[in-house]
Amino acid sequence: MFWPAAATAGDDNHDYAHMPGRVYKIMCDGELVTKCSRRPFPGDEVYQPDGARYRVVRCRGKYAEAVSLGRDKRLLALMDFYRSTQAVPAAAQNWTERPVAIYHTHTDESYVPSDGRASIPFNGGIYDVGESFKNKLLKKEVRTKLDKTPHDPHDKNAYYRSRRTAFKLLKKTPVAMFDIHRDGVDDPDFYRKRINGEPVTQLRLVVGRQNPKMQANLDFAKRLMAYANEKYPGLVMEIYKAHGNYNQDLLSTALLIEAGTYTNYKENAEEGIALLADITPVVLGLNVPPDGTAIQPVGERALWKTAVFLIMLILVGGAVFVAVNAGPEELERFTRQITGKVPVKRIKPHLAAGSARLEAFLGKTADLSRQLRVFLMEKILPSLASGAKLLRDYFNKRKIR
Repeated sequence: MFWPAAATAGDDNHDYAHMPGRVYKIMCDGELVTKCSRRPFPGDEVYQPDGARYRVVRCRGKYAEAVSLGRDKRLLALMDFYRSTQAVPAAAQNWTERPVAIYHTHTDESYVPSDGRASIPFNGGIYDVGESFKNKLLKKEVRTKLDKTPHDPHDKNAYYRSRRTAFKLLKKTPVAMFDIHRDGVDDPDFYRKRINGEPVTQLRLVVGRQNPKMQANLDFAKRLMAYANEKYPGLVMEIYKAHGNYNQDLLSTALLIEAGTYTNYKENAEEGIALLADITPVVLGLNVPPDGTAIQPVGERALWKTAVFLIMLILVGGAVFVAVNAGPEELERFTRQITGKVPVKRIKPHLAAGSARLEAFLGKTADLSRQLRVFLMEKILPSLASGAKLLRDYFNKRKIR
């Protein structure tokens, strides 16, 4: 079921988004947190590369006041993980045959130094930035689908029109979907950056907070920012969790990207977006980094070893129950019955391995933990139910005696 289309337009937010010269500043304790051409609303949040998190609490004209929420633990954990290992969590599915989808809601957006104008209806310079993203992905041997359907004029209904394009792209079963824009901030230095000695524009990842897939979209954005900035320090400026939907309810890996602003050179935006394309396949699990090995989904054999550990926890709980409710003689008789049938010495190594696998399994990626939950629901819980019935029958027989 899709999110109501009425929420897609984001009320009166989207008609002003990315408009040249319209600048809003978000402040915290007198210090600038960020600025953008998107109108801020109370509840919007900003996640910075060092893990700092801010929430907008009130807006007044072109200024918004934010409070610090400290550092985001999930983002810090991802940053630490990417720093400490060359391995990158791969997707829990085989997505290698699915394309990365690209489109542009505001197809007029352009770059003044390169295109001569900030807006070129139906043929904006933003198309070239999308081409750069696509071409880099193709060089990484990743399938792509770039849709150049125009959605002009640049108004609050543009996202209604681009939603039809997004639906069309969904028929290709994309692994991820990116809506690429440029910002409307006046100051070109705000996005300007040198990476590996080359001039690029920084990128902002935008997540719409008015959609049911927001948490998944946000987690995807955090992964991208953490890994991108590890490989190319400073590439992703921030994540902005904004008032609106941005059609991200259609896919859990849908994001809006702002590649520089209208006063930057388009060629620098193309370079910046190409660097993001360089790391995107690794985060999605479509290929592995040249200097590392992606962590593949755990096979069924490993899942069974983990499941053994969980089953033994249930048995221990049952033993504790027996110890509390049975007398010494009955407890000793019950213990002999259990230990006589379970090869304790043989399964101890498996229990230790299962415990270690469980910690690594749950600690490295949420995708794998979801895989474990499905496995438990389909294969383990029925067995536990049978075991519970046996325990219940045992105690019923003892009561009869």
